[in-house]
Amino acid sequence: MIVGGGSAGWMAAAALSAVAGRRVAEIALVESAQIGAIGVGEATLPTLRAFNATLGIDEIELVRSTQATFKLGIEFQGWNPRRTFFHGFSDFGPDVRGVSAHQLWLKMRAAGDERSYASYSISTAAAGLGRFAPPLRDRASVLGSYSYAYQFDATSYAAYLRAFAERHGVKRIEGRIVDVRLRSDDGFVEALLLEGGRRVSGDLFVDCSGFAALLIERALHAGFEDWSHWLPCDRALAVACARSGEPAPFTVSVAHPAGWQWRIPLQHRTGNGHVFCSNCIGEEEAARTLLANLDGEALGEPRLLKFTAGRRRESWKRNVVALGLAGGFLEPLESTGIHLVESGIGRLIELFPDRGFEPKLAQEYNRLMARSYESFRDFIILHYHASARAGELWRYCRNMRVPDGLRHQIELFEASGAVALYDRDAFAEPSWISIFFGHGMFPRRHDPMADLIGEAAVGRELQRRARIVAGAAQSLPMHGAFIDRHCRAAA
Repeated sequence: MIVGGGSAGWMAAAALSAVAGRRVAEIALVESAQIGAIGVGEATLPTLRAFNATLGIDEIELVRSTQATFKLGIEFQGWNPRRTFFHGFSDFGPDVRGVSAHQLWLKMRAAGDERSYASYSISTAAAGLGRFAPPLRDRASVLGSYSYAYQFDATSYAAYLRAFAERHGVKRIEGRIVDVRLRSDDGFVEALLLEGGRRVSGDLFVDCSGFAALLIERALHAGFEDWSHWLPCDRALAVACARSGEPAPFTVSVAHPAGWQWRIPLQHRTGNGHVFCSNCIGEEEAARTLLANLDGEALGEPRLLKFTAGRRRESWKRNVVALGLAGGFLEPLESTGIHLVESGIGRLIELFPDRGFEPKLAQEYNRLMARSYESFRDFIILHYHASARAGELWRYCRNMRVPDGLRHQIELFEASGAVALYDRDAFAEPSWISIFFGHGMFPRRHDPMADLIGEAAVGRELQRRARIVAGAAQSLPMHGAFIDRHCRAAA
């Protein structure tokens, strides 16, 4: 029994019906048309492509149905007061004799080479030119060494998955939940009582009820770990605007005095939002800031979302598994929301219980989800903590004590340029390097193994790579032209 629709609910319904459907007698989803979805997250990470492929979803059909565009990464404006930087979905080239490409760049930087590290990132180069095409299957080619994600209408994505899930036998139940009934002997959820008196029961309940967390928190009291002392932004205002020009193949994040603003170009409009700290700016001023920085006419009034950064202490408790906002919330700075839903669904399928609900399954699920949330949390904290911007919010974040794991990652990188990764399913080394370098955080020394390769040889190799990357990016079609040719949505 899946409680709640939206992206999380219908992703769970689609995946469980397609992958685990033969293990269960029935899959049902209960939601109320009276309760709207949050629907502010429109940018994704490349892992969503694998999720869709597992379900057998046709990419071109999905892009058309959701008015999607393609995403090569995120451009950060104003986070570093001195320059704009880019977090792209590619690395900086292959190792040389076991030495990482960024370590070779650090070696040449110390020798006086002023070429930017971004010169070796194909996703950064292509995004800067507004160009896009799917990567080649040949990973040895620079045109096969990057990835991409989607920028889409999240409400349309949920609707697309609903149709998919219903074709695979998922039963939708309309109704507002007014009570949750627990078994008297063990406290497991037994049934839901809907408005009007209807009672629906199940064995396994997946809580996708958003911030309300009807089952995992209101009924089972799983507890909440508050991270607002590390991520003090607690409000977001969202509004769409008319599209201006051709859509860029990347998301934009613009730093403001008390937060930041997203810009997500779709085929038919642009999604915008202002994430801010209510202790540093009022809602009316935040709305004025948002509306003053749109690149097209606003298509309505900004919608306010209030939140607290953090996660449930237990994502799986008894016979309830929480996904999406019911399980926790991290601001949408790096588009982690839908990825955490994907991870939660995948791990549920891997650890799928029988009616006995072996407690060790829940323990392992909670361990893995805690690791993912904390890894993404620390990556987002780094964006704020490393910024040299002036202002109350930015001074607080720069001077605060960060989690011990992140402190180790920062100190290790500052000392040697090495990147410590706690979760291999989260952001990889090139992502961390992009944020470190983007903020102007350069290590005191580079890998000594790089000094075993002659300076002239390294210089020639990096020059060759920069030339190949620039030429390859130039060879790609314009993003808008690619969409027009292959996947333009109906008017």
